Amino acid sequence: MIFDDVVRFTTWGEPMPEKFHLISSVTCPWVQRSVITMRAKGVEFDVTYINLQDKPDWFLEISPHGKVPVLKVDDVALFESNAIAEYLDEMFEPRLHPADPIKRAQNRAWTDFLPTFGWGPGLNNVTYCPSKEALPEALDAARLRLSRLEDAIAKERGNDGPYFNGDTLSLVDAAYGPFLQRFSISEKVLQTGLLEEFPLVSAWSGALLANETVTGAVPPNFSEEFNRNLERRGTYAWALMTAAPAAE
Repeated sequence: MIFDDVVRFTTWGEPMPEKFHLISSVTCPWVQRSVITMRAKGVEFDVTYINLQDKPDWFLEISPHGKVPVLKVDDVALFESNAIAEYLDEMFEPRLHPADPIKRAQNRAWTDFLPTFGWGPGLNNVTYCPSKEALPEALDAARLRLSRLEDAIAKERGNDGPYFNGDTLSLVDAAYGPFLQRFSISEKVLQTGLLEEFPLVSAWSGALLANETVTGAVPPNFSEEFNRNLERRGTYAWALMTAAPAAE
């Protein structure tokens, strides 16, 4: 017998949400974190892209910080990528957090380290470095952050990976993948060799960038818009990108 009015329920007895709507911008790594998590869990969702340079009033009403992502779950708006990731992991299998409480706490700590890793100053200061003269200082700062991750993988993983915890994606992977993907684009022209100094992080990055769940969690116009972002920020990477065709 087939019922048209079947209602799915969560494990704690509440009706399962029927619609997920992500408010996004094309190049935001924090949004990509949410998309990776939903792709890893097979969650269907709609997307609305907004211009962060001209945020609509309706968006500011549902985003207290005025930032993306915002995930609308039916009529409820969730903001902050970490909160969204934790919500999705509680709601949908497979669980991306470790089952062990200590490992789970360590993973949460490393996702909290992400802003320091990115802008502490950190890796993003290399990705968006404004000039050749500023690059050595940016690299030194990034090395400090990368060394912390190198030590964490060496001491906490306990296996050959290839991901942060082992052979399956975790919320840590979903968080760091977007930043490593953006760095890899600038690194093509910067050619700093930075990750080669950290073999465990380098291998981890390679595994993430080989996973379509990660790299495919961006819209089709991502590359074009990311290059525009590099141009708008006046980055050294963009200067090198535009100098190469001119030299030819």
